[in-house]
Amino acid sequence: MSHPVALKRALISVSDKAGMIDFARNLAARGVELLSTGGSAKAMREAGLTVVDVADVTGFPEMMDGRVKTLHPAVHGGLLALRDNEEHLAAMTAHGIEPIDLLVVNLYPFEDTVAAGAAHDDCIENIDIGGPAMIRAAAKNHGFVTVIVDVQDYDALLAELDANDDRTTLEFRRRQAQIAYARTAAYDAAVSNWMAQAIAEDTPRRRAFAGTLAQGLRYGENPHQKAAFYVTGERRPGVATATQWQGKELSYNNINDTDAAFELVAEFDPANGPACAIIKHANPCGVARGKTAMDAYRRAYDCDRTSAFGGIVALNSPLDGPTAEEIVKIFTEVVIAPDADEDARRVFAGKKNLRLLTTKGLPDPQAAGLTFRQVAGGFLAQGRDNGHVGRDALQVVSRRRPSEAELDDMLFAWTVAKHVKSNAIVYARDLATVGIGAGQMSRVDSTRIGRRKSEDMAEALNLPLPLTIGAAVASDAFFPFADGIEALAEAGAKAVIQPGGSMRDDEVIAAADRLGLAMVFTGQRHFRH
Repeated sequence: MSHPVALKRALISVSDKAGMIDFARNLAARGVELLSTGGSAKAMREAGLTVVDVADVTGFPEMMDGRVKTLHPAVHGGLLALRDNEEHLAAMTAHGIEPIDLLVVNLYPFEDTVAAGAAHDDCIENIDIGGPAMIRAAAKNHGFVTVIVDVQDYDALLAELDANDDRTTLEFRRRQAQIAYARTAAYDAAVSNWMAQAIAEDTPRRRAFAGTLAQGLRYGENPHQKAAFYVTGERRPGVATATQWQGKELSYNNINDTDAAFELVAEFDPANGPACAIIKHANPCGVARGKTAMDAYRRAYDCDRTSAFGGIVALNSPLDGPTAEEIVKIFTEVVIAPDADEDARRVFAGKKNLRLLTTKGLPDPQAAGLTFRQVAGGFLAQGRDNGHVGRDALQVVSRRRPSEAELDDMLFAWTVAKHVKSNAIVYARDLATVGIGAGQMSRVDSTRIGRRKSEDMAEALNLPLPLTIGAAVASDAFFPFADGIEALAEAGAKAVIQPGGSMRDDEVIAAADRLGLAMVFTGQRHFRH
């Protein structure tokens, strides 16, 4: 079973025909007999290759719109027979079954069909049956059969044949079998998840997920952890789909932080003006809107210049040269934007370690989707936090009503708070963050940290007073006690947006009224753990 196996007969049936002709021509030159079906056979014949139709092997024509063509003992017997088993060999002889040494199959483009928004029946027709059955058969019998499911492995097979006198080694066949089973698993996962969505099944009995390796990483969050980056095929603009123009390979932490930054900045519609988010360790250290991209960046940077060093910068609008010149004044790990002009790329070219990513679009912050987190013995799955609250949904609960400018800042801070680790407190003035408290066990501590950050920046910028004075504040969850409101008032805040829903809401509202704060409830929270 472990000896090299010569390739004498190959079955090629592919949906993606990229590289197929040259590959098949190379096999034919090595004396390999070619079997095929449908469009693959037609394309190879038109290229001048001799091809045997699978229908001639099975004695049955393709039928039922091509649904039935390879599901036959003459095919599966040729793939599954053990060449060192006398009973199997006798059965092959008795029934006229010839061995198939190489199977080359890539599947109907189900994932692409779904991603393109095709109708339900079209998606159903793009569920491959014969392909996965043959792939699984060939992979099971990898002691004798080589299976190729990805176009990118054509060259690997030819190199293997060159190195082994037109034979494949067991090591190679095992590797390809693993790839093959991973492909059919991913395919079935895509089908099952699409079906769950189609029937509105939010909690299916079984969940399956798969990804395709995009990048091997040097390590994970820490050097002793192994890691890799896999993409799911979701057509959501972001770090997984971006073009990297320059800089070192992204690290595990770069990818995680860049995703957090871009998802945050995408909350701000570029039609309403540029916005910038600066992220450090998955938390924003500054977010702002501006008249220009450079203005937005400067205002975001001025929220917490110390934390911005070595951070991730995300823009909701194209990066231009002047903004790039401003960004490179400090060390920045990654910049991600929908696009970047030639001037910006020229500026960044002088900073070889700075990574520049462009995406050609922004992710839809209100799109549906799933997020996952592993726990011991399982994983948690939930819908993406696409919650959105507009002006009309706000409930004013204080005696003092907020001004229009305060409402603008409230909603801005609320949007940012959605992307800050709980407990989250965000101070904002004039559509820019001026203090952020993140990830604390006590909401009062987050309130005080945000205030202290603002005080530090007031000193650094030679401001007479910290910008929390007169600011609007967002809290990702309700205030359980009045002490949080008192801490905000001590920081000089004048307006508060929070979900409400505490047993002590009356005490909290009374404190806001006593301290002259305007307060609104959203009825929605944004925990982010």
